[in-house]
Amino acid sequence: RPPRSTLFPYTTLFRSDMLDGKTILVTGGTGSFGHAFIPMTLEKYNPKKIIVFSRDEMKQWEMAKLFENDHRVRFFIGDVRDKDRLYRALDGVDYVVHAAATKIVPIAEYNPFECVKTNINGAMNVIDACIDHGVKGCVALSTDKASSPVNLYGATKLASDKLFVAGNAYSGEHGTRFSVVRYGNVMGSRGSVIPFFMSIKDKGILPITDDRMTRFMISLDDAVDLVWHAFDDMVGGEVYVKKIPSMKVTDLARVVAPEARQDVVGIRPGEKLHEQMIGSEDSYHTYEYDEHFKILPAINGWDHCPERIKNGRLVAEGFTYSSDNNTEWMTDAELQAWIDINRNKIGNI
Repeated sequence: RPPRSTLFPYTTLFRSDMLDGKTILVTGGTGSFGHAFIPMTLEKYNPKKIIVFSRDEMKQWEMAKLFENDHRVRFFIGDVRDKDRLYRALDGVDYVVHAAATKIVPIAEYNPFECVKTNINGAMNVIDACIDHGVKGCVALSTDKASSPVNLYGATKLASDKLFVAGNAYSGEHGTRFSVVRYGNVMGSRGSVIPFFMSIKDKGILPITDDRMTRFMISLDDAVDLVWHAFDDMVGGEVYVKKIPSMKVTDLARVVAPEARQDVVGIRPGEKLHEQMIGSEDSYHTYEYDEHFKILPAINGWDHCPERIKNGRLVAEGFTYSSDNNTEWMTDAELQAWIDINRNKIGNI
């Protein structure tokens, strides 16, 4: 059975009116996630307004053309590093999705101060601004690289995750709720491996960093689905991890370019052999559900909170969730089906 998470429309049930009539702000909204979240949310719900907050005016100009007939979509130039601008943008906002980040691993390694300013200082600005404006809920996007990080990008996102979790203590019992969703590289997004392989397959050689390498496979639809679920489910401080299939990079390359030779070139600095979403240290407060895992906060006794646990099952001590020990694997046929369906979108956002 092809995994629902990569081939079929979302099926998880949410409150039908959860975001109806609400104002939502998306930081970094002109990125791959925003290009999926905004049209899907406009279709599924009827928000009063979605504000795209980002610092690249050209990306906003191009994105605005896609929504020029929809008065619910607004655009706001700003940077999460600038707290004053965030305060202005968040006036009247009900919900925030924090997607802004410096995320290209080599760029973060060579520009560490800039990475920290956006990913850590920017996170603190978002948290403060949300609390002070009485925002109902904020979901921050994380990454597999925040689990047992080996590069600066991962380390800053781990710090960001911790900040958003702790933000619930600052906001108080009846204040803003903060949670995190964690997933790996999105299939077909700009800079990911599928469009890269497709762009060079005619050369007849595909560079493979290591023939043992595995990766999680998640679609943009699934990423949006997980954010919706977080808004619907969260009490505050949860880290949501979607159950998604894995695939060997060599198999992925064979599907994209069956005639090409695979040339092993070695792992790049800061790169992992396998992606990890949940480390063994988190197993003591990680709960399993039908379609996801939930890492509960170790602080304030929140990992024993029945309202946060709900119907979850505590995982075994020492449990890890990584792309090499996954129980669900994507087949060549499933990946090919996904490519055929999404060919026109791959690498465009």
